[in-house]
Amino acid sequence: MTPARGTAILAFVSDLPTVIVLAAGAGSRFTGPGHKLVQPGGGDGSPVLAQTLRHAIESGLPVAVVTTAELAPLAGQQLAARDVIVVPGVGRARGAGVGDSIAAGVAARADAPGWLILPGDMPRVLPRTLRAVAQALQDHPVVYAQHQGRRGHPVGFSAELYSELVVLSGDEGARRLVARYPSEGVEVDDPGVLLGIDTVDDLSAWRAASGAESSGQPLVR
Repeated sequence: MTPARGTAILAFVSDLPTVIVLAAGAGSRFTGPGHKLVQPGGGDGSPVLAQTLRHAIESGLPVAVVTTAELAPLAGQQLAARDVIVVPGVGRARGAGVGDSIAAGVAARADAPGWLILPGDMPRVLPRTLRAVAQALQDHPVVYAQHQGRRGHPVGFSAELYSELVVLSGDEGARRLVARYPSEGVEVDDPGVLLGIDTVDDLSAWRAASGAESSGQPLVR
């Protein structure tokens, strides 16, 4: 029967790690007008954050985004309101530290069996990469995607590290946890795991790769 089948699907989804997309930083290295996460690109001209969220959703994993009041409307175009976690009192000039963002996202999804941390400025990470990291997280406390031996994102953490993740703060993020606990690299055929949008040049490269640059779209405010 359909109801029973739906219940089984929901139970399966609840057993999957949650993708926590980090979108509350100031993006201070980006010197163009406006926040880097609202810049258009991709094949359809969608903003950086929208494309990152779209790929996360397409993975089939639960998704939540930690963001600012400024960017919450953009995130809300992709996710339900309950999955948009707003860090209060943070704007473009003063973003939240990556550690604070991770802690907020993990605390908001405390019942998840694990978390995949994905920066919001990585729109080229493929859905299959997220699924591969989630799969490996079943057997390791810390898992990260890598391409041609180079470590990238996302980085996954199992539920056993909850108490350490929720007290993170500042800009260091979770590096010390990756160093402290046994971690597993998952080799993926996805160069996007290494490619963030930090600068105007990065944005131009993303547009060129996706064919959007030829449209002549300007940077937006």
